[in-house]
Amino acid sequence: MKVVFIGGLGRSGTTLLERLLGQLPGVMPLGEITHLWERDLRGNEMCACGATFSHCEFWERVGNSAFGSWEAVDVERINALKATIDRTRHIPALASKKLAPAQHQLVSEYAGYFEKIYTAAAKDTNARLIVDSSKHASLAYCLRWSPNIDLRVMHVVRDARGVAYSWTKQVRRPESPTGDQMTRYSPAKAAILWNAQNAAFSLLARRGVPVRRVRYERIIQRPRKVIASLARFCDLDLVETDLNFIGDGWADLGPSHSAAGNPMRFTVGRIPIRSDEAWTEDMPDGTRRMVSTLTRPLLGRYGYLNEDEILPEEQPLQTGRTAGGE
Repeated sequence: MKVVFIGGLGRSGTTLLERLLGQLPGVMPLGEITHLWERDLRGNEMCACGATFSHCEFWERVGNSAFGSWEAVDVERINALKATIDRTRHIPALASKKLAPAQHQLVSEYAGYFEKIYTAAAKDTNARLIVDSSKHASLAYCLRWSPNIDLRVMHVVRDARGVAYSWTKQVRRPESPTGDQMTRYSPAKAAILWNAQNAAFSLLARRGVPVRRVRYERIIQRPRKVIASLARFCDLDLVETDLNFIGDGWADLGPSHSAAGNPMRFTVGRIPIRSDEAWTEDMPDGTRRMVSTLTRPLLGRYGYLNEDEILPEEQPLQTGRTAGGE
C-alpha cells in the first residue's frame, strides 16, 4: 500500500499541501489519522464532508472493511500502544536498525491499525496513493516498520518564527460540538517542538525512508510546480491538465473526507494561495529574537537567513529516494 505521510510541526502549511495533493487523480487524502481514534470514534466529530463521523458513509464503509465495524476497534488498546511507543521520546529506539522482539510486536500491532485504514480507504476509492497528514514524526517512525506500507514522507518546513506566532493565535475548531479552541503553545514551546519535529524527519531520511523536504514558502510561491514535483516523487503519472485546478494565486478545492486537522479541510471551492507573513510585523522583537536563537541551527539549514529576512532563492526540492534524501 503506497502511503504519503505529511510531516512537520502544525501551522506549517501541511493542511494546504494535503488539500492540493488530494485534488490529483488517484490520490485519497484522509486527514490526520492519528487523531481519528479519540476525536472521531469517541468524540464523533465532523468529517470534512460535513457529516459527523458516525454518519459519514465513506468512513462507515472504511470501518466495515478494515475492522468488521468501528465498534470492534479497541480504542483503549490503541491509546495504550500510542502511549508506549508513539511518542517523540521513543524516536531514538524506533530509529534503530533492529527493534527488540517485544517492542517490534507492539510497533507492528500499532502500525497495523493504520495499515488497515489505509488499505480499506484505497480499496473503497480505487486510490493509488493514500495521504495521511498526521504530521507527528514518531508515527512516521512506527509506520516505517510495516512491511506492507510503501512509505514516502513529505517533510514540510516553515520559518520557525511564523510557526511560533501562529501557535499563539486563538482558532476555533468548527468540528468540535463544544466549540473547543485549537491547541495553543507559547513561542518558546513552539520553538522547541519545531526543533524536535524537524530534526526527527532529518534523521528519518537517513534510515532508508524516502523523504522530500519542501518549504511552506515554496508551496505558496509556486504551488503548481511544487505539486508536479511531489507527484513525481510519489510515482504519479500526470498530464498537464491534471494541474488545472491550480492557478495564479488560487486553487479550486473539491470536497474531501479528511477525518481530522486544520479547519481549512472544510473549505470547498476557490481559495486564495497567499503567504501568511503577519508575524513579520506583529511578533514582538524580543519574542522574535528568542525564537530565532532557539531555532538558529535549523533556520540556517533550511535557508532562513536571520530574524529579518528569508532566503529569496529557494533551495531545490530533494529528489533522492534513498536514505539521506535531503
